[in-house]
Amino acid sequence: MQAYLNQINDAAEFVRRRIVEGGLGDQFEPSIGCILGSGLGELGNQVERAVHIDFESIPHFPRSTVEGHQGRLVVGELEGQRVIIMQGRIHYYEGYTMKQVVFPIYVMKKLGITSLLVTNAAGGMNRGFAAGNLMLIRDHINMTGNNPLIGPNFSELGVRFPDMSAIYDLEYREFIHKLARQPEFADVVQLQEGVYCGISGPAYMTPGELNMLAMVGGDAIGMSTVPEAIAARHAGLRVLGISCITDMAIGDELEPLTHEQVMSVAERTKPGFIALVRAFLRQMPVTL
Repeated sequence: MQAYLNQINDAAEFVRRRIVEGGLGDQFEPSIGCILGSGLGELGNQVERAVHIDFESIPHFPRSTVEGHQGRLVVGELEGQRVIIMQGRIHYYEGYTMKQVVFPIYVMKKLGITSLLVTNAAGGMNRGFAAGNLMLIRDHINMTGNNPLIGPNFSELGVRFPDMSAIYDLEYREFIHKLARQPEFADVVQLQEGVYCGISGPAYMTPGELNMLAMVGGDAIGMSTVPEAIAARHAGLRVLGISCITDMAIGDELEPLTHEQVMSVAERTKPGFIALVRAFLRQMPVTL
């Protein structure tokens, strides 16, 4: 475990040097981290004074191998906020350990972030949803069969038994709902709220499995986010989670699905998603 802590420090120090070399200065410290899911990486291209750092160049940093995940950090300013954005993420199903999956969370925490925005593409299990909706994550159900906090705990990272009663920040969710009611979003954002079920993947689920998860309270399903959110709360970060509902995953009405279809809907939803996130960053009160 000491080796893991050393790797976090090594990676953070490397990124810090690149931030300085990129012209942001040695006083630049990001306050908000963002993880952009499948098809949603465009937001990272809008960062100003941007410093780009490929995952593969960072010591000990796992590589993203999935289509639609660019695999780089973007550090800079967006809507007046100092941000560090992951264009792409690490998935458990890629063969990484849970510790590797959440490694970037602890690196971003070490670099100074206090809040984390985590996004994903998800299947909608709630019959009131539709493909193209956005869903604020109110809570999650961990169906991965694993937990990133298993093993020795270092107090430098977080407490041994972190509370998970309110992972997804209520103030952030209320603020996003307020933004989504503004006239500018009337025709571009259909905002829902619900419980995200995180599975290991990479196979899409069977009708029986989807029916079971809907019965136990799941509103959307995906193959990410849950490990990252757990690690973020362990690290004391405030978390905002947003799912892009790319398809309907109703067990009794299930149709064949491909990754290309998921990416296509994410692409159509992207303008509203980006506008909402930028409005959140631009208007978020100091007290948040």
